[in-house]
Amino acid sequence: MKYLLIIVVACVFCRWAIGKWPWELLRSTPTRSQARFRARKLLGVEAGAGREEIIAAHRRLTTLVHPDKGGTNAAMQEANAARDLLLDELPHPQDGTLP
Repeated sequence: MKYLLIIVVACVFCRWAIGKWPWELLRSTPTRSQARFRARKLLGVEAGAGREEIIAAHRRLTTLVHPDKGGTNAAMQEANAARDLLLDELPHPQDGTLP
């Protein structure tokens, strides 16, 4: 019982001193490459997908998750974020015009 109390006090102190619970310190933070992987998985596109393929996949997904079609706002925001992330990763033309 004494050890349990020590653990609880240590956890509360960690939360107070650092602002995070001890188990939150053990969790790795997602990297940009992990975010790209999840975005490709959500949209169902391959790693080398081009602009048109990403946009088409986004349109297919939004027809399923749009709030007007019975989906949720959160699902729509996730789909939009995935599209934006993948489009931002594409190389931009060197002539200064937007694709």
